[in-house]
Parts: sequence; structure tokens; C-alpha cells
Amino acid sequence: MTNEEQGIRLTEEQKKRRRSRSVAIALALAALVALFYIVTIVKLGPGVLDRPL
Repeated sequence: MTNEEQGIRLTEEQKKRRRSRSVAIALALAALVALFYIVTIVKLGPGVLDRPL
């Protein structure tokens, strides 16, 4: 097999766009996790942080 037959070759522009999408998805996921954490703390109240371990 030659290099051309081994699969799809992405251009540099396509690689940059893929990376940008991946970063955007990662940031959105991190924001969602932070939002769930904050909402959980707010719903449980501030006293949950003062409990004995």
C-alpha cells in the first residue's frame, strides 16, 4: 500500500479546526462540571463544608 491508499489525509486547516472544536468541547464540559458542583453546594447549603470528617 502506498501512503495515498492508507486513509484520509487532513490538511493543516482541517487539523486546526478539529483542535479548536476539541478545545471548545473540553471547555464546555469543564464549565458544565463546575456548574453542577456549584449548584450542588448551593442546594446543600454552606453547612455541608463545616461537617466533621
